[in-house]
Amino acid sequence: MNGKKKRKKLIAVLVVIVLLVMAVPAVVMYIGKSFTAKETEVRTDWTMDVGDVIDRNEEMQVEYAEAELGDGIRALQLVPMDMEEEGFTYYDISVQDRLEGALEALKYNGMEWTAERPLAVLNPYGTGSNGLYLYFETEGNREVSYTIHVEDETIPDFTRTAAEDGESSYSKSHEIQIIGLVPGMKNEVTLTLSGSWGNVRQTVHFTVDMPETQSGYPVQLEYTDGDSDAEPAEGLYTMMRINGHLGYSFFFDDEGVLRYEMVLEGYGPDRILFDGDDIITCVSSGKLARINGIGQVEQIYKLGGYVLHHDIGFGREGEILALAEVEGAENVEDQLISIDMESGKVTCLIDFTETMSGYYEMTRPIRATDTFFWQAGEWDWIHLNSLEYLEEEDSLIVSSRETSAIIKLEHIHEDPEVSWIAGDSRFWEDTPYAEYCLEQEGDFVPQYGQHCVEYLRAGEEEGVYYLSLYNNNYWCLNSRDDFEMDVAETVGTDLYGLGGETSQVYVYRIDENAGTFSLEESFDVPYSSIVSNGSPCGTEGNWIVNSGVSKVFGEYDADGVLIREFAYECDMQNYRTFKYDYTGFWFG
Repeated sequence: MNGKKKRKKLIAVLVVIVLLVMAVPAVVMYIGKSFTAKETEVRTDWTMDVGDVIDRNEEMQVEYAEAELGDGIRALQLVPMDMEEEGFTYYDISVQDRLEGALEALKYNGMEWTAERPLAVLNPYGTGSNGLYLYFETEGNREVSYTIHVEDETIPDFTRTAAEDGESSYSKSHEIQIIGLVPGMKNEVTLTLSGSWGNVRQTVHFTVDMPETQSGYPVQLEYTDGDSDAEPAEGLYTMMRINGHLGYSFFFDDEGVLRYEMVLEGYGPDRILFDGDDIITCVSSGKLARINGIGQVEQIYKLGGYVLHHDIGFGREGEILALAEVEGAENVEDQLISIDMESGKVTCLIDFTETMSGYYEMTRPIRATDTFFWQAGEWDWIHLNSLEYLEEEDSLIVSSRETSAIIKLEHIHEDPEVSWIAGDSRFWEDTPYAEYCLEQEGDFVPQYGQHCVEYLRAGEEEGVYYLSLYNNNYWCLNSRDDFEMDVAETVGTDLYGLGGETSQVYVYRIDENAGTFSLEESFDVPYSSIVSNGSPCGTEGNWIVNSGVSKVFGEYDADGVLIREFAYECDMQNYRTFKYDYTGFWFG
């Protein structure tokens, strides 16, 4: 009997083990899907701390509340009455029109708004939690600048000239957004009004007790100075798509102080496009928005059955191009869509499963046992992560992480076809695309797992130009069983870089005439197996480099020497960080 009981127990244990083994892929897939699903989540809670409601605009269905900003300035908040209803979002033109109507009613209610007593509204359009809108009139044409000071020795004063609507920065009617108020601190603001000859005509002081960040993100980043004596470029470091804080974008100054917290519907910007005095960016995984300098959403671009992933850019005149995928499809990150900026119409411009079908047919979906297990069940066979449109020849340069290749396609609005491929040509030897590979000129290790390929400058002759990119220097293939490739010892194969690997910023010279590519410049940066960017900024040739897995971004001089590096908080990684000067948008 004892023997039978033991056998029964053994069988039971074996059955449990088998069931657990069978369940592991399902569990892994569930965990992975839960993680990636956060990128497509849409904000459902828009509630915020507001003061006492003092009035309401029944026509616009907006309440006027007293903003709790201390005793220094009397400011209002605009509170849509339907804010707590299901489906509400600030990224809705009807909501924005109501807020504009409520704001216009305040501007022209018979009050005389002056610089000493302006109409002040905190975050009037719901898109920037610490943006302070001011409206006032002056007797003569004036330019407005402001300085923000806080009683913290580690935080320097922040001085900017305010952007005004129109070609001139001088006006009698002023409608501006104060950018730079530090959340959670008492901000002393000095407004300076100057005449057209530069003479100061008026100075106004007030204080703002700014509430804490809506996201809970730190208001100051730790930083380390590098060896370069070069000055940082003008602008604000703009963090995009921060895991753990999706639905926000954070803007930091050169001292790592949070100067603006953009509130989005979900997801996060892939990059910011500047169009006149407006910006266009991603505000959720299925929506782009045009936003003006006072935070008002002027136009919404809904993508219908597509989901954004990794990059947007301008195409032909009046067109935005975006990398995307069909919502709910097995194939991911392999579509290029076109968005008409006037009508909002969305068109699939390139389905890479068709344009590169000869390679697509050699691949398979990702499995739970692959390195990128969190994508189990998805067919991530090419993984496009950046785009660059060349209008003169109607061509497109894309970065494909999964194949570690940079790919150029010709006449993309008519009959797109591959023009050339740059990368490790061994990868393509047994595919229909071997003939398209540019020949590597020079002795260097080509890029692997690269991100953010950008057109840098024209070359010495037609057909020659330079591209910059973040070389993750990480080799990993999740979509094929029939291929193995030895890479140099300096190339990382570990997701978290436990072996002391480094990534690089690369500058390639592309010579289409000779059919070659060569490495013209490079410098080492902190390792990041996935995500990240190394992008030029400013007029002196500086670089902004985000190493997402290492959770740092830094600014480097033209020679690739570190000026300053910032450490930040996130879950797993932050996708990109750029630096923009916001001239004409926020600043004059």
